[in-house]
Amino acid sequence: MHQLNVYLVNAFTEQGAGGNPAGVVLQADGLTDEQKLAIAQSVGFSETAFVSAASDADFTVTFFTPAAEVDFCGHATVAAFSVMLEQGLITQGHYEQSTKAGQLGVTIEPDGHIVMAQNLPQNLKRFDYTEISALIGLDTSVLASTQLPNEAISTGLADIIVPVPKGYLDQIKVNDKALSDFSRQHNVIGLHAFELCYEGEAFTARCRNFAPLFAIPEESATGSACGALACYLTQYVYPAQSNHFTFEQGRVMGCPSRITASVESDEQGISKVFVGGYAKVLGSQFVTLKKK
Repeated sequence: MHQLNVYLVNAFTEQGAGGNPAGVVLQADGLTDEQKLAIAQSVGFSETAFVSAASDADFTVTFFTPAAEVDFCGHATVAAFSVMLEQGLITQGHYEQSTKAGQLGVTIEPDGHIVMAQNLPQNLKRFDYTEISALIGLDTSVLASTQLPNEAISTGLADIIVPVPKGYLDQIKVNDKALSDFSRQHNVIGLHAFELCYEGEAFTARCRNFAPLFAIPEESATGSACGALACYLTQYVYPAQSNHFTFEQGRVMGCPSRITASVESDEQGISKVFVGGYAKVLGSQFVTLKKK
């Protein structure tokens, strides 16, 4: 047995506070998937990122929840690159990370803001208001009043984007078992609910994300889902060639987070998707690793 250092990071912080915690392991080349899962379980955060060498990119990054590996994780990406920046392994500039969701760019801006490219959106499936109502405890009529679709969209991971009227976001009460079963049945990670803010407010929308299938009852910042939400808003609410959004998430959990997103479009549709945020390295912990 030997001890492994795991960095503890809050990603998508709001003025240095809040955010979503992630674990980060550097130089993870020799670890097996079983060891990575055990480390993620020991750390106990919603995701832990493992950084290793790559032949076709600057880094390979893999992501594990306490329950399973996932193809991509936005907040753990921000966490991983913030650790590498703090440790002097990278500086401001552009990098490529190889993930199971594809090869994705990450830019470190001069002020430490980390911006990651996401895949172009895949609009996978729509769900009727009755189906979603049973999962989140809001009446079908309330959901229908938005006149907007409930749709599974992926920019790396698939989440069901669910609009709710302003004032109803905090009233959501998720049926964890029902949402887990529904997520498994439809091959999605979970559900990303949002309410639009008034013009002039600091945020475009406030969000809540639920992924009980992956042992995440609620998450305080979800970069992949906010990328999907930015595409959704561009397609259905704010059609424009260039959109810039700011989302709040985690307020109900006492961990308010700020996530920025931008979407570029051309005559063929959405052509670029970016999600960004700041992170704060909190410290580290040692995890005892069993031999392979």
